[in-house]
Amino acid sequence: MQKRKLGKSNLEVSALGLGCMGLSFGYGPAVDKPTGISLIRSAVEHGVTFFDTAEVYGPFTNEELVGEALAPFRKQVVIATKFGFDLDPKTGQQQGLNSRPEHIKQVAEASLKRLKTDVIDLFYQHRVDPNVPIEEVAGAVKDLIGQGKVRHFGLSEAAAQTIRRAHAVQPVTALQSEYSLWWREPEAEILPTLEELGIGLVPFSPLGKGFLTGAIDENTAFDKTDFRNVVPRFTPEARKANQALVALLGDIAARKQATPAQIALAWLLARKPWIVPIPGTTKLHRLAENVGAAGVLLTPEDLRDIERTLSKVAVQGARYPEHLQKMVGR
Repeated sequence: MQKRKLGKSNLEVSALGLGCMGLSFGYGPAVDKPTGISLIRSAVEHGVTFFDTAEVYGPFTNEELVGEALAPFRKQVVIATKFGFDLDPKTGQQQGLNSRPEHIKQVAEASLKRLKTDVIDLFYQHRVDPNVPIEEVAGAVKDLIGQGKVRHFGLSEAAAQTIRRAHAVQPVTALQSEYSLWWREPEAEILPTLEELGIGLVPFSPLGKGFLTGAIDENTAFDKTDFRNVVPRFTPEARKANQALVALLGDIAARKQATPAQIALAWLLARKPWIVPIPGTTKLHRLAENVGAAGVLLTPEDLRDIERTLSKVAVQGARYPEHLQKMVGR
């Protein structure tokens, strides 16, 4: 697999990473540990060197899974994890945001143990905490970098001005935010800001939380623990309306002898050389399909065709319920 650098940081990773959240959290029951380890190690065999986790996934169990799976390959891979939530140490329940400097340092120590490593390659603030100035957050991570416990600083779902303020204290290597064929808001302000500052973009949900694979329709039933049950964009009515986008993607995919998912990922890769999507999956055949997207080259004509196609479709439904939408773009 080709490699890419996240911005001007010299952090080199595979062109596609693996989002590990869904193995433990968010999309139905967690997979058992042997299955999770097997999938992560298969990703390594496919050339993936960039793995994304967070303390809140599980909570805690996803970092442990990633740490165990990647221990034999630790020097070959880049592990990203995140801080920023207050979690009850006994139950793991979220108790709001917490990016106070002393808390960031406690999370780093705990994450290092769970990941079975002595350094976190990329440490993201999971969500911007309005109660802590971003300069203090950046300063805390700068201290951890100085101590050799963290290599690179990242932000997630932050607004352009917040990115600028953080970057002035400690250079930001990457922003992780949702970006895909059906969520293009970052193109307005975020992408130009990242380009100007030399920061990489790591799109999560690059396949629209699975919708752009074509495997979900209005009749799909999600597990009761699946996060998509509360997402307005995944109501049966919205799914029915949004099938039009997948159908058009399917037409383009057939022409390129690819799948809709591969077209969606190849489109992101074609946007900028510093964009590294992190699709997640629990299935080995989907992992192989996603990795195959790195070999799908879209010509300028293909990209114009996709733009024309997308202009005909208005995606229905908000991407988050209101209480979660309030936590992004701050």
